[in-house]
Amino acid sequence: MASRLHAFNRYELKYLVPVDEAARIRDELAQRMDQDAHSPVGGYGVWSLYYDTPQLRFYWEKIEGLKFRRKLRIRHYGDLDGVTDESPVCVEIKQRVNRVTQKRRITLPYATARQLCDERELIEHSPRENAFVNEVLELVVRLNLQPTAITGYQREALVGRDQDTGLRVTFDRRIRGRDRDFHFGVANPENRFTIPPHMSVMEIKVNERAPYWITDLAAKRNLNLIRVSKYVQSIESFGLAPRSAFHVREEDLPPAPAGHGLPAVPTPTTPTSPTQARATEALHS
Repeated sequence: MASRLHAFNRYELKYLVPVDEAARIRDELAQRMDQDAHSPVGGYGVWSLYYDTPQLRFYWEKIEGLKFRRKLRIRHYGDLDGVTDESPVCVEIKQRVNRVTQKRRITLPYATARQLCDERELIEHSPRENAFVNEVLELVVRLNLQPTAITGYQREALVGRDQDTGLRVTFDRRIRGRDRDFHFGVANPENRFTIPPHMSVMEIKVNERAPYWITDLAAKRNLNLIRVSKYVQSIESFGLAPRSAFHVREEDLPPAPAGHGLPAVPTPTTPTSPTQARATEALHS
């Protein structure tokens, strides 16, 4: 069996940008970058199902800033309409080692991915995929990982050309998700915005260092680096933990343009558990 395993390392710089400004930045970048071959006009959907322990271990590793941390997710690219057991998805371990983001993933039919992550069964795989498949299985069994949150957004992507071939810039908008109905093919899911829809997340992704011209562009536009995690934002927006210092707060954002209606942002629950109590500490740290 041919290997379906893919792995890569990179640095990521994130910015929170109004959607209108993000469109102008995208057009400016397009003068020196190319549209990703997999990114059609208007972008494509990205949906991720995150797994965590009942105590939200992966969430807390992010909040506490551990230099080595991991997350397990199943990711689908494209719309969720028509997702079947045969639809291709990625089972992915995303980990952080100091400042470097590492991703390792394997592409599987959706039913096979659920067999591995939900049913905790060993799947057929090639010798080259053995270490990764066994690591996923060991994680879900040893840590009792469970589906915890789904995130989704519309992504547009640009890639560098010439000497900037390691450069990739993405713009994610309509960032939303849910904390139930974890099957990608569920009919009429109740997704909610976790970041107000007039804002987008811009990410600069590089293998080593960002080109000077793109950091100059960010400085010229007064873009400020942020530490934002769509998974953490979802956990806190859905009240699974109170809002931490990393939470994107609507009151800190530029106002939405006139006529741009915003959905209500869920209010976090009052801390009633050790997990929630630790989030309260993070909020005030």
